[in-house]
Amino acid sequence: MRKPRDFDSELKALDSKARQLRQAKLQQLGELVVATGADALPIEQLAGALLAAVSASDMIAREDWRQCGAAFFQRQGKARGHARARAASAAAADGGAAPTGSAAGAE
Repeated sequence: MRKPRDFDSELKALDSKARQLRQAKLQQLGELVVATGADALPIEQLAGALLAAVSASDMIAREDWRQCGAAFFQRQGKARGHARARAASAAAADGGAAPTGSAAGAE
């Protein structure tokens, strides 16, 4: 005979996972604001710019923004890769081991 499912514990687990995902999303949005330098803007300007972007109906402008954002992330990825390569070569020149694990990839 099958054991009955505990729906309450399953719902609690799903709620906990949803909360973790929302928290991760908020943290990533904050990191994005800092990475782009938008944290230097007054909060009212940043909010206004985001509201204008959300309400924009000009598909050409939105595509331009998307391309600009994609280029930003490509530069960021290359910069992280170059930083890791420089750290590894510096460690090798010092006779140490190249950095591995979460310390090098936790950016």
